Amino acid sequence: MPSTLDGQADARLTNKDLAPIQTRTWAWSDYLFLWMSNVHSVAGYVTAGSLFAMGLPATDVFLALILAIVVVQIGSNLVARPSFASGTPFPVVMRMAFGVHGAIIPALVRGAIAVGWYGIQTWLASNALLVLTLKIWPQLMPWADTALSSFAGLSPLGWLSFMAVWLIQLIIFWRGMEAIRHFIDWAGPAIYVMMLALDGWLLWRTHGAINLHVFGPIEKTGFMPRVLGMLNAIALTVAYFSPIILNFGDFSRYGKSMKDIKIGNFWGLPINFMGFSILTLITISLTQPVFGHVILDPVETVTKMESLTVVIVGMATFLTATIGINISANFVSAAFDFSNLAPNILSWRKGGIIAAVGAILVMPWTLYTRPELIHFTLDVLGTFIAPLVGILLADYYFIQHQTIIPNDLYSTAPKGRYWYKGGFNPIAIVALAVGVSCGLFVIFMQPYAALKNFSWLSGFCVGAALHLILHRFLGKVGRKNQPSA
Repeated sequence: MPSTLDGQADARLTNKDLAPIQTRTWAWSDYLFLWMSNVHSVAGYVTAGSLFAMGLPATDVFLALILAIVVVQIGSNLVARPSFASGTPFPVVMRMAFGVHGAIIPALVRGAIAVGWYGIQTWLASNALLVLTLKIWPQLMPWADTALSSFAGLSPLGWLSFMAVWLIQLIIFWRGMEAIRHFIDWAGPAIYVMMLALDGWLLWRTHGAINLHVFGPIEKTGFMPRVLGMLNAIALTVAYFSPIILNFGDFSRYGKSMKDIKIGNFWGLPINFMGFSILTLITISLTQPVFGHVILDPVETVTKMESLTVVIVGMATFLTATIGINISANFVSAAFDFSNLAPNILSWRKGGIIAAVGAILVMPWTLYTRPELIHFTLDVLGTFIAPLVGILLADYYFIQHQTIIPNDLYSTAPKGRYWYKGGFNPIAIVALAVGVSCGLFVIFMQPYAALKNFSWLSGFCVGAALHLILHRFLGKVGRKNQPSA
């Protein structure tokens, strides 16, 4: 695996952050902790809780979660390989399919989505800080009331909390990938300690009694309705994790070996995710007998604790875990994407600043407030991501036959493998546009409302299939250049 570029690399296509990685330090445990950070967050808890509230039996939801997370594991392993083989991040790897200039398009799509998710996670984490602040200083409550004072939908104290979390994340990001690795190594496991302690307290309050059927009557009792409900739960879970699947190459490039990556993904996804889902269900179920109603938001649950010390520790834990997923899953990817727009001008850190500013402008508090809005947000964001995953996998495994030439990823020479037509591959661009359009059609067309949660699947399949079909029949657009050694 080459770790350096030859002298023919175009300076407009590379910088030290986008060049093939030279030092690989991530072991399997780092990928386990990465997934812990990605799973153990307020958004992950709320999303899992919203699935249990869909009206399905808990056993059906768990089976759907298992199947979905296996799909995520397989997808992550497949996405990992081209970045591991070339040592390059996502926006560079996508030059393989879209062309050395055309890759700006998927990078912009992913960057915009990462900014949206980054804003959502920042806002969710800031809620923990806001609640903690009010718990310690309740006299500040008027400053948290949007009815008394607000700007763009947030109260003054809400803005202060949001910007505090925003700044903390920027400081951690600014210290580089090694600092991020060390942060997520302890941020993810911390939530297990907190959730076990929380469940212990709730069980003590219920004298050990627990009822897992607290979400109201199960409406879907027929076989086919239950199957459809499970498929919807699978689709929503995959859509939730789809940004992380797409971003995984940004981290697999640091792996010591593919074996380390696959072991870390196994323990971090099906094993870890099931443990977290069980704790989530137990916690939510116990809120009903203890507090009189079901609480899906862990922040609200912790605030109802009687001990101020426990509330402080709980809020700090949720805050830390959510910051962990936000930096690893969203900040890093957006920074690479925006750096790729003009590598000779924008460094990875400058790209991160663009992402951070964008996270404020999208007003994320408007995107993730109710279960139906959560599902709608997942559907729309997943629709743009799914064709990118499909095109990347179709191109690398079926067109490139798992061969990637790092030097040509940075070359503007017309004879370069990834030059295509003026640096753009029209086949991939058309496949992306049609794949996204199909997903959006499923979401917004009323006759297909029942299938809207499958927009991710339709976008993935259409993007991948169309890319392969167009290559097969239009076939040699840019492919006339044979791989160079």
